[in-house]
Amino acid sequence: MFSGTLFIVSAPSGAGKSSLEKALLQRVDGIERSISHTTRPPRPGERDGVDYHFVSREDFERMVARGEFLEYATVFDNMYGSLRSLVEEKLRAGIDVIMDMDWQGARQVREAMPDVVTIFILPPSLEELRRRLEGRGQDSEEVIQRRMQKARDEIAHYVEYDYLVVNDDFDTAARQLEHIVRASRLRLGPQQVRNAAMIASLLG
Repeated sequence: MFSGTLFIVSAPSGAGKSSLEKALLQRVDGIERSISHTTRPPRPGERDGVDYHFVSREDFERMVARGEFLEYATVFDNMYGSLRSLVEEKLRAGIDVIMDMDWQGARQVREAMPDVVTIFILPPSLEELRRRLEGRGQDSEEVIQRRMQKARDEIAHYVEYDYLVVNDDFDTAARQLEHIVRASRLRLGPQQVRNAAMIASLLG
């Protein structure tokens, strides 16, 4: 059993998932973001090894064949995956890990690690979601249309998650995400591992 907790955050593109995760990492100590591998090219300002590990499709497929990923998926013709060894190393060290992925990846991880805590982030409306996507200024209208269609498909799976956060007011959503993490640290399983010696002495 791990003393750290694995958190999965899913959301349709444009719901504010990345910004909320950044706020969480600033507010809470002892939690780190899992850096995924991807075959997509870096966006402006993204750095290899910081935002993602950018690899070729050939390298990614070789890693899949060797069973190195805890989960992987293809999203908009690009592949994304999380290295099992990196995640488990942090959890064994007592570090909480936060991962962002779609519902398919969340299902894969839930099967492999049943103690995972899953969180789904919703936008307040589809109109607001489109406004946020357009405000990025990164995607063509065709890509935005594809993201909006995928958003509807993604939102349909919110019932599979442990927690639901609506990102209408950013500060409120950030506080709610923080509360989820802090409360989850007090669950029986991780607490048993962290305090094993103390509990043993109490039971004498």
